[in-house]
Amino acid sequence: MAEKKKFLLRIDEKVYAALEKWAADELRSINAQIEFLLTEALKKSGRFPQKPEDNNPAETNNPNP
Repeated sequence: MAEKKKFLLRIDEKVYAALEKWAADELRSINAQIEFLLTEALKKSGRFPQKPEDNNPAETNNPNP
């Protein structure tokens, strides 16, 4: 499994409470729920990297590797 980036997130109490309930309903931690929702949003918008090399924007924007 790839290493995960850690960061501090400040979030409105009502949003947190809603996420906490949603996560519990789906048997996920809040962290896993947030990651799931962000991943789904990225996929839906076409911004989720499909290949490991897609993680480097400098390489993907260069048509002549």
